[in-house]
Amino acid sequence: MFTLRNVLLINAVSSGATGLLLVLFSDFFAGLFGIESVSPFLETGIFLLAFAGFVFFEGRRNPMNTSRIRLIIVLDTLWVVASILLLLLQPVAITLIGNAFIAAVALWVAAMAILQFRGLKQVTA
Repeated sequence: MFTLRNVLLINAVSSGATGLLLVLFSDFFAGLFGIESVSPFLETGIFLLAFAGFVFFEGRRNPMNTSRIRLIIVLDTLWVVASILLLLLQPVAITLIGNAFIAAVALWVAAMAILQFRGLKQVTA
């Protein structure tokens, strides 16, 4: 069974690892997605590294700050919504593999949001 604390730490590690990969290999991901600019990957990676630090900090707090946990859930939910909009509207041409990566990450983030929401309900009940 997943506890809220464990899910937050999994979220922090996966967000941090993704952010680090995007920063270190932004050229690779730009090519994979068929995009000329590395900026979206660098910026997203930097955001994810900061987000991961915030989530890790909140996951280690005792007691946990429920308002900040709600903010994390909202941010994860916004990520999923933005990903769906990106996939549906296609404001820029992205390769099939790029779209698959966006969808896979959105599913992972949705799972994190759901598990965090369930964990928060248990903590606040």
